[in-house]
Amino acid sequence: MAPVYQSATLTVGEARKKDELEERYKDLPRSSTLQEDLQKRLNRAIGQLNGVKAMIDDNRYCGDVLTQLAAAESAVRSVSALVLQNHLETCVSDQIMQGEKGSIEEVMKLIKRFSR
Repeated sequence: MAPVYQSATLTVGEARKKDELEERYKDLPRSSTLQEDLQKRLNRAIGQLNGVKAMIDDNRYCGDVLTQLAAAESAVRSVSALVLQNHLETCVSDQIMQGEKGSIEEVMKLIKRFSR
């Protein structure tokens, strides 16, 4: 069911953007093991990015900076993959079991976005 907006001045594009900006929460919490793993991986990526920032400040060799950026990007992608897997195993599977087919379209968009 499409959301109804109070203001008749919103265009379809503006309404869609408003939907995308609204905070949503999982119905089922992530396991503590997954939560800890995600936090460790994110902290590692943040550390790598801080290292890259320091390398830039020190005017380090471009190839070395790019190597560290690739490592940070890989770390972030691994977090994305874990979150996507958990999303499929929990949120999406629950929505499909409840007969909500809209989650399939959302997953396809997410896969396209993260497969680049």
